[in-house]
Amino acid sequence: MQPLQFLVPLDSLEAVGPILPFVVLAFAVANIVTRLLQHSRHRDQADDDGAPSRWLPHTLTTLGLVFGSFLFMIVEPHGGMVMSVLALAVFVSDFFELESRRVEARSKSKDLERPTAAIGASAFALLYAGYQSLFFIIEPLWNAIL
Repeated sequence: MQPLQFLVPLDSLEAVGPILPFVVLAFAVANIVTRLLQHSRHRDQADDDGAPSRWLPHTLTTLGLVFGSFLFMIVEPHGGMVMSVLALAVFVSDFFELESRRVEARSKSKDLERPTAAIGASAFALLYAGYQSLFFIIEPLWNAIL
């Protein structure tokens, strides 16, 4: 008996297991796109003397990335664990970057900076999601070297 048998339908999850890396990759790409759009919204909000606020599409892509990586961890434990750590790093850096943008908007002494920590975490998450999902492209070369 599996410990998560009653919480997660494992048979159904194993049926969609092969596409989970692609789902995580799609969330990683969507997260970067919504991050760019959110930063431009934050600049506009700061120019209008308002505090930057969370943007729902970006929050949903971040949560989708985290939950997708958790599901991927059930199907592929090692790759899913690494992806989950990177997704949680994206989530935590988003939280602190928003708070720092709010402080910058209140100070009025300088322009809003780019969310560099969140961009870096998203880039690592995107690279690893791409590695997990698109490995079949480089697999012949990888096996020839190793």
